[in-house]
Amino acid sequence: MTQHTFSIIKPDATKRNLTGKINAVIEDAGLRIVAQRRIHMTEAQAKRFYEVHKDRPFYGELVESMTSAPVVVQVLEGDNAVARYREVMGATNPEQAAEGTLRKLFALNVGENSVHGSDSLENAALEIAQFFSPADIVG
Repeated sequence: MTQHTFSIIKPDATKRNLTGKINAVIEDAGLRIVAQRRIHMTEAQAKRFYEVHKDRPFYGELVESMTSAPVVVQVLEGDNAVARYREVMGATNPEQAAEGTLRKLFALNVGENSVHGSDSLENAALEIAQFFSPADIVG
């Protein structure tokens, strides 16, 4: 079933000029990038995006990290895109990520793990709507 999912190439990766390499892995995995925008996330955007973590000890550091440099927000399309992209990303902790996954290839550590991906279809729709309008998504 064709789905959309949301991806962020995080500041640790954009600072190291890895957008093209990450996009190549995404596309090689059979996912299409149907919308993409490079933005500098504001503190308000980061706080809203990560609101689910607001009571966690790492929330402030996460917001600070996500606003430290530009990010690349993306809409990915493909068969079972949510699950597929989660496989492509690998485990949150790059030390536990499978060989060939984005986090194994590019992450610096568990906090600077290069990419974010939606964890469900429902969250994908909510996350996409924060950064894109339906007209932005060219499939």
